[in-house]
Amino acid sequence: MLIKKSFFILLLILTTSSAYAGGLLTNTNQSVHFLRNPARDASTEIDAVYTNPAGLTYLSDGFHLSLTNQSAFQTRIITSTFAPFAANGGSATKEFKGEASAPVIPSFQFAYKKDRYVLSASFAVSGGGGKATFNHGLASFEAPISMIPLSLKSAGIPTSAYSVDEFMEGRQFIFGFQLNGTYKISDAFSGAAGLRLNIVNNSYLGHLRDIQINPTHPLLNPTGAMVSATTFFTSAGMTASAKATADKQLDCTQTGWGVTPVIGLNYHVGGLNIGAKYEFITPLNIQNNTKIDDTGLFADGVNTPNDIPAYLAVGAEYQLCKSWKVSGGYHHFFDSDAKMANDKQKYINGGVNEFLFGSEYKIDDMFLVSAGGQITRTGVTDAYQSDMSFSLNSYSIGFGGAIIVSPKMRLNIAYFLTNYDKWTKASANYNGTGLAGTDVFDRTNKVFGLGLDYRF
Repeated sequence: MLIKKSFFILLLILTTSSAYAGGLLTNTNQSVHFLRNPARDASTEIDAVYTNPAGLTYLSDGFHLSLTNQSAFQTRIITSTFAPFAANGGSATKEFKGEASAPVIPSFQFAYKKDRYVLSASFAVSGGGGKATFNHGLASFEAPISMIPLSLKSAGIPTSAYSVDEFMEGRQFIFGFQLNGTYKISDAFSGAAGLRLNIVNNSYLGHLRDIQINPTHPLLNPTGAMVSATTFFTSAGMTASAKATADKQLDCTQTGWGVTPVIGLNYHVGGLNIGAKYEFITPLNIQNNTKIDDTGLFADGVNTPNDIPAYLAVGAEYQLCKSWKVSGGYHHFFDSDAKMANDKQKYINGGVNEFLFGSEYKIDDMFLVSAGGQITRTGVTDAYQSDMSFSLNSYSIGFGGAIIVSPKMRLNIAYFLTNYDKWTKASANYNGTGLAGTDVFDRTNKVFGLGLDYRF
């Protein structure tokens, strides 16, 4: 039973972790503009379709279009120390690594402005993103299997080693289609309202197979050679153990959708611009579409809660002089109010907080450069953290620039890097085994972006 349960829980990392900037289930880097300066919450440029829709009234009259591609690469690294692991390779400490890559992440923003009115639309990967591959499983996957030699020893059957073939590949995307309306209330104030349609598309492929052990048994295995655990338990009449160690496969997709209401307000005076946006909570369930499920835990048609949390963003931008402006912002994600699988939202103190700052300098009529940073403070508790789903404090740095190709066209390029603080979690009952163990969680994240702005 422990082996089946761990196989199920392993999948949750792929439905609760994001490979992007933002909260636990929200991506805020939806254009290349964010990558080269993350403090975009008071933007009055085309990327404001997402970051500050009320600020779009400061665009010039006409059509505006921005196209972006991002390439994101992330690793999740869990260093686990658990004494029974030594029976598989000789070391009690193992490093489990998951690699997520998304070389093509397209997005666009579009706006049409006429006098005091703006109609805008956008498409982006608003949550999740990319494919994650765990070629050697995770500690929570392997811990129950590592207990087999100890269990056999306690039953009087000497056993000192085990091995297992573990693999999991998952893909998670939440595609966001947004439509806004913006109105300039006065010379200083503008307001906006919009809706975002979020479409979830996840898929998982995995297997747990070929569990081998080396029990020394006078009749069943007198030489103590490595043998199939399932075969040994079947021959020994241990039916439950034989079933638990049998090969298992999974082929499952998940789908769902939800709508996010968005409101915004912008204030502008002199060289100062202030923007605010609030996204309401999005109730969302994802449904299993299962082809193969040897675990018995992914029944076809079953729904799991996967709410997108409410999100508040406020920011300011100040024009120091004709060529130089600075900006700052604050984000709060109300993750503790969003329903998650297994009620994990109960282990979050309020939600994620982000603090952003940046600057942009126009070198001449053709070139500009920009840079900025983001400090993220996660609200999760120790009880939330596991190798299946963990959130870490971090700081990010983004930089890049733009080339004004013509009066109507601009090319943007940027690089965004995140550095995470490690989190150490010690447990007296490691993954339900009754023994002590420790996990150290870490990750890396790098994003490269290229985009084109065009007005006509």
